[in-house]
Amino acid sequence: QVQLVESGRGLVQPGGSLRLSCVASGFAFNSYVMNWYRQAPGKERELVANINSVSDTNYSDSVKGRFTISRDNAKNTVYLQMNSLKPEDTAVYYCNVWRGVRGEYWGQGTQVTVSS
Repeated sequence: QVQLVESGRGLVQPGGSLRLSCVASGFAFNSYVMNWYRQAPGKERELVANINSVSDTNYSDSVKGRFTISRDNAKNTVYLQMNSLKPEDTAVYYCNVWRGVRGEYWGQGTQVTVSS
């Protein structure tokens, strides 16, 4: 079955960095766009970044220039490198894949807290 397992949760100070990882299994990872979403308390879940099979990327305006999404197809892993973190980046971060008629899948989420 499809599994997405995130890691890299943490508490960092403003201006700090953190790298999230998501290991995927149960599907042809290298064929799909992989997404990172986040949900802050009291807010809707929002798309942060995504990357397609040939590593073309897209970012939300709020993270552009600070976050970098990448993938290693040999390891079935997608990463989110987060630099220059701000308190407003505090959220639960989710890995996601949409496989069309085969369904949409989410990881369990990983908490990122940016605070001094």
